[in-house]
Amino acid sequence: MRAIGWQVALAALVSFGPTQAQETRPMTFMDVMELRSLGGGTLSPDGKRVAYTLGIPHWKSGKSYTDLFVASAETGAIRQMTFTREKNESSLQWAMDGQRLAFLADREGGQQVYLLAVDGGEARKLTEAKDGVHAYAFSKDGKWLAFSAGKAEERQLSLVDLSTDDFTITALPKHTTPIRDFAFAEDGKQIWFTSPDRVDKDDLKRREKKFDVRLADQVQPPVHLWSVDLKERKAKRWTEGAAFTVAAFQVSRDGHWAAYRALPTMRGLGDVSQEEASLHLLDLSTGKARPVLEKYARFMAFSPDSSRLVYAAPERFERLRNDKLWVLPTAGGPAKNLLAGKDVSVASASWAEDATTLYFTEGVGVDQHLFSVSATDGTLKQLTARPGVIAGGYSADTRSFLLTCSDPKTPANLYVAKAATVGTPAQWVKVSDANPQIAKLALGETEAIRWKAPDGVTVEGLLIRPVGYEKGKRYPLIVQLHGGPAAADQRGFQGRYVTYPHIYAAAGYAVLQPNYRGSSNYGEAFTRQIGGNFMRLSYGDIISGVDHLIATGLADPDRLGMMGWSAGGHLSSWTLTQTDRFKAISTGAGAVNWISMYAESDVQSVREFYLGGRPYDAWDNFVNESALKYVKNAKTPTLIHVGEADQRVPKPQSDELYMALKKLGVPVEYIVYPGMPHGLTEPRYQLVKMVSEFNWFEKWLKGRTEWFDWKALLDTLPAESEAKPEGAASAAAVRRR
Repeated sequence: MRAIGWQVALAALVSFGPTQAQETRPMTFMDVMELRSLGGGTLSPDGKRVAYTLGIPHWKSGKSYTDLFVASAETGAIRQMTFTREKNESSLQWAMDGQRLAFLADREGGQQVYLLAVDGGEARKLTEAKDGVHAYAFSKDGKWLAFSAGKAEERQLSLVDLSTDDFTITALPKHTTPIRDFAFAEDGKQIWFTSPDRVDKDDLKRREKKFDVRLADQVQPPVHLWSVDLKERKAKRWTEGAAFTVAAFQVSRDGHWAAYRALPTMRGLGDVSQEEASLHLLDLSTGKARPVLEKYARFMAFSPDSSRLVYAAPERFERLRNDKLWVLPTAGGPAKNLLAGKDVSVASASWAEDATTLYFTEGVGVDQHLFSVSATDGTLKQLTARPGVIAGGYSADTRSFLLTCSDPKTPANLYVAKAATVGTPAQWVKVSDANPQIAKLALGETEAIRWKAPDGVTVEGLLIRPVGYEKGKRYPLIVQLHGGPAAADQRGFQGRYVTYPHIYAAAGYAVLQPNYRGSSNYGEAFTRQIGGNFMRLSYGDIISGVDHLIATGLADPDRLGMMGWSAGGHLSSWTLTQTDRFKAISTGAGAVNWISMYAESDVQSVREFYLGGRPYDAWDNFVNESALKYVKNAKTPTLIHVGEADQRVPKPQSDELYMALKKLGVPVEYIVYPGMPHGLTEPRYQLVKMVSEFNWFEKWLKGRTEWFDWKALLDTLPAESEAKPEGAASAAAVRRR
């Protein structure tokens, strides 16, 4: 990126916006960068504790490192268990006694398994695998811990004997090909695993010799299901065939059944392969499998009593149809669609302990709630009504929910709830406090708003009002467009480099986040309606939302800006060519030419749905839905962003837009992020994206003379001492909780 000609516009990163009360201050870019992330939440087998990790940003290294926390599920008291600066704890699993916790950590190079007594003491390293441990699991009887280790092409299984004082490790007999996924049988007497039929040693050798050319759609060996008896140490093969590969499996608790998802192994399917996933039920007493679902198999789970298999699949094998929950009796009989006639889409679910109820979360407009459905008669109940975003599931073993919950003013935290009181959030036990510093920030008020689209359909979105909002005053408006497009902006906390509305709210902007046609959470028809009419219908929904805010007196029609990434980038670029109402646009990872995009991208099937077929079958529609066709209409100053290694919406799409705008004399700047995929993973690049974008709007909507200066950016960085984010609890304070 060139710094030449990029000048000032970052002066007020902390001080902009109306004066706030003493106890709060405006949100800054570094507040966004320093947000910590929850991960690895898991309940102990007795349900008394919750373990989780916190990802803590480390600016100097450009990485986020995790530490391990344990909390009481009864009182919410939190203890920080590890303090490993610049190291990570991950893949948390409880031992069956509920007193010890295992995790993977990279303390001495490669990942190894550690075991920690949660009531005190240091973690003990269990493994010394040369190339690090890939995965591990406890047996349900508490006798064993199994782990896979070695290079991917050589990975094998070993056992840790937990009954011995020295935790003796023995390697299982070497399988002829590497181990992929594995899991213990319920009784702890077998390990189930998947393994490819062969390894191409010549292919490995040529890569070692630096012959690293890539063959498109290279043939992969089929992967099949095996088990190994831990007493006899003998392996048994359960599936075979060259036409399919086992992508995932699960074994029932009673040991009578296994279910597996299979993908075809033929070349040329590309991204369609996931839609081609079939589901099979394997009778372990006979070794015979019966087909359950021909394609679109996405999820499966046996009931605790092993009498039923639930899976998610659409009623019709078409793109973006609702996934329903189907229950299949394992002993025989047809599957039952539990959600027939209900306009909901469910990706996964958790069984209740009595196998009569299933629990799942589902987006409802700008919120996400917890639901239950009867596995016998399909009765559907909404269990929560709290505005915000609830996720998580139910543990039949502990008879507890472990949930995450976020709202516009609170980043996600973990909660434990019982079935009887899950509808009463006041009775949940909060077991994490990931970002207490947010309480000291002045945030814009978030509300759900609705308006009518040009065709009369009701559209919903989020409005974030400026900090210090005054009724009757008009404000500059930033329209932030979500990606997908089959996604939705929801009423959770927003603090990411893609959408960071509170920075704008603190600077006196209003922010509109429209859930335009094509978004999820509003029913199947709303999501699928843009098929064959991608840009125009969504664009109409967005513009009518802007008009609504102008009509209410909130938005200043002379100070409109738009930004978006991915599908939001497609629509930002489309808007650029359809109207000159916007004074500035920032478009990230967006497509402008669907003809070239079709083959450049790693995804084709979704384009075929949205654009009415393949380009050589629907040429006119591909052209007519391309912003590049109308680019001569463009007048709006535009900032373009793209990851150099983006495979989803590759860089040539941004190149085409940049060249067109340059040739047409439209003010344009173009930022390429080195080595980045579709999403920016490097924190420094995330910061550049936010700062440059914000100041692009400051220049063109508020009249600042310049828009970017490296010194101003660098001056915002934290001190080399790496001070903790404001409000972060000290290690001693955390231990005292």
